[in-house]
Amino acid sequence: MAIPVILDTDPGIDDAIALALACASPEIDLLGVTTVGGNTGIENTTGNALKLLHLYGRDDVPLAAGAARPLVADQDLGDPAIHGQGGLGGVELPLPDRVPDPRGALALLTELVENHPEPVTLVAIGPLTNVALFAATRPDLYARLDRLVIMGGGVHLTGNHTPTGEFNIWFDTEAAARVFEAGVEVTMVGLDVTHQAMVAGSDWAPLRSPAGGPVAKALTGMIDFYGSFYLSQYGSDTTAQHDPLAIAAVVRPDLLRTERCWVGVETAGALTRGMTVADLGNVWKRTPNAHVALGVDVEGFVDLLVGRLTDLDAGLR
Repeated sequence: MAIPVILDTDPGIDDAIALALACASPEIDLLGVTTVGGNTGIENTTGNALKLLHLYGRDDVPLAAGAARPLVADQDLGDPAIHGQGGLGGVELPLPDRVPDPRGALALLTELVENHPEPVTLVAIGPLTNVALFAATRPDLYARLDRLVIMGGGVHLTGNHTPTGEFNIWFDTEAAARVFEAGVEVTMVGLDVTHQAMVAGSDWAPLRSPAGGPVAKALTGMIDFYGSFYLSQYGSDTTAQHDPLAIAAVVRPDLLRTERCWVGVETAGALTRGMTVADLGNVWKRTPNAHVALGVDVEGFVDLLVGRLTDLDAGLR
């Protein structure tokens, strides 16, 4: 049976690719999408998610906007050099003839988790504000989640926005700290593995077929923008596909090697705010609250990602 999944996201180029992978994977029953501010403002992330669901042929999936700002401290949005001013690398997509659920993200999360006959997997690939609010306002339903998979943090490689802070965790540090303490074990897909699971520009060749349809054209446009940023910064168009790896952790958990341990989030450090601290050696003897991804089958991930996106495009031509 397909795994019932709710995706919390802030599109964002790699979010757009992650959503495509979710829509292309029969292992996932996508119950709903909620949006959060992060890579770009909530109006953009919500509009982008609506456009992407339409592009991927999933106007049937309910969508609701969530938190526009962090719980405590306002933060600057993501660098537009990475995702483009609107979040999709300059790729223009039509806005479908529907609007987000007016009740908002928390109401949609509540309805979907409460009414589904099986425990739901929540995948959060943006800042964790919506997740923290759901855990705080409906702890009874939050405890019924089958699992929580996040893209965020890191153990040995701790930061990409600050020296010790990965962007999603850093953007709403207090929310992240509360989520790790909220009682549902977190599968943490962080920088340790997303910086291993790199996709070269040449790997996307199947999507560049002259026969490619609208999905292929839109995705390669985003990929090219993302690759040009990497080329300017690192001298290579090989990109880290952070958020799609979190989807892959649901579709193909065998692709990741994880270790179970206690993880906390630093909220007070002047230099280390947003750092995820993983007690891999069980020094503090605290009850484990996370499965931390430390290894990944890179070839298997790339094959899964490119193959599924190519199939999605072919199926929608």
